[in-house]
Amino acid sequence: MKKYLDFIKKALSGEHVDYTKVSIRNAVLLLAIPMMLEMAMESVFALVDLYFVGHLKESGYAIQTVGLTESVLSIMYSIAIGMSMAATALVARRVGEKNPEKASKSAAQVILVSFAVTFILSIIGVVYAEEILILMGSKPEAAAFGKDFTRIMMGSSVIIMLLFLINGIFRGAGNAAIAMKSLWIANIANIILCPLLIKGFGPIPAMGLTGAALATTIGRSIGVLYQLYYLLVADSQIRIKQKYFTPDFKMIKSIVKIATPGIFQFVIASCSWIFLAQLVATTGGENASAGYQTALRLMMFFMLPAWGLSNAASTLVGQNMGANEMLRAEQSVMKTVKYNVIFMLTVSLIFFFLGDFLVSFFTQEVEIKSFAKNALHIMSVGFIFYGIGMVMINAFNGAGDTWTPTWVNLIGFWLFQIPLAYFLSKHFEMGPKGVFISIPAAETFITIVAFILFRKGKWKTVKV
Repeated sequence: MKKYLDFIKKALSGEHVDYTKVSIRNAVLLLAIPMMLEMAMESVFALVDLYFVGHLKESGYAIQTVGLTESVLSIMYSIAIGMSMAATALVARRVGEKNPEKASKSAAQVILVSFAVTFILSIIGVVYAEEILILMGSKPEAAAFGKDFTRIMMGSSVIIMLLFLINGIFRGAGNAAIAMKSLWIANIANIILCPLLIKGFGPIPAMGLTGAALATTIGRSIGVLYQLYYLLVADSQIRIKQKYFTPDFKMIKSIVKIATPGIFQFVIASCSWIFLAQLVATTGGENASAGYQTALRLMMFFMLPAWGLSNAASTLVGQNMGANEMLRAEQSVMKTVKYNVIFMLTVSLIFFFLGDFLVSFFTQEVEIKSFAKNALHIMSVGFIFYGIGMVMINAFNGAGDTWTPTWVNLIGFWLFQIPLAYFLSKHFEMGPKGVFISIPAAETFITIVAFILFRKGKWKTVKV
């Protein structure tokens, strides 16, 4: 027991490890433990908001607003994740080459580019918040109720981007513990502030749904400040100096080359989820939409840790390629697949047997619970394939081959999932259930294609 506790302590401590030298099993687990906890903390943001707003008087409107706003914000997340992919690939490759100064400069240039892009989009979100909710399928009265929540959340996109991006930098460097701790701090702040701002306390007025947005934004901002301390001030492996922010157009070109398909990769996926959310809302009404959004929040609570585990493959592929250890890079991916399959199998069983209990924690509305439980049972069928697929995608991204998963997502989501969802829900009149069925079907298809392409090995030739 002491041996296992010491290992976990080492994983959480953030001490420097050469991941190109230690055993592959230890390398995967040392990265996976803090990465899984980091992503679990990210998913807690949505669940905390959902829990508190689900107990508001206008819970139907509130839950739908949170869900639809998160669906739109997923585009922002896509940009942040795409840029963080570039950061992880570049930083990991330079760390593998034992060149920390160039790794730090790469990190600064990614931040520079990302900030400029996200700032513009956040302004659009603030100005057109109500119109965005209506476009997503919300009724005018529900959109009017939730517009302030959406406006605050969209306006905080720069903070969201920095939180994802800087954590991508630390993951690329192999220091996943700092990334994890930043999410812990942000979540603790959010959990404390949510009830205070939503329900009010003493001199603090009750702000309802708007309070949830403020709590989340403040919590994330505190997390970003913690990240910036380690990035700009503390004596860590990646230390950004002011001069590194001077535009280096050659490096920016390399960043854009990796990040652009990475952004498209997740925009393609995110837009498909937006389409599915709208299809559920239009075929099943407000209760179906609220149930679906509840199921998605629960699903993401477990999916994000799995994504965190798969991120270990991204770091290990990048660093081992930098060290010219191609076989070790491939072996690291297959070891990560093994652990993610075990995790996702466990999640599938939890959802199948405890779905009703989990949904009841967030809403007591009978119709909403029925839709949410149905969605959980159907979507959990494909979780094992989803676990394998996300490792494959992260392996490509860690190698800097962001185009391959982009094409896989385009075909899997837009040429397979969306037509299938539309066909089942409308032509066969299955309604929301048809949408639910399309999700595991598409994830299984994507996984099979990605695995075949990974085994072909073209990713091993990518230069960054």
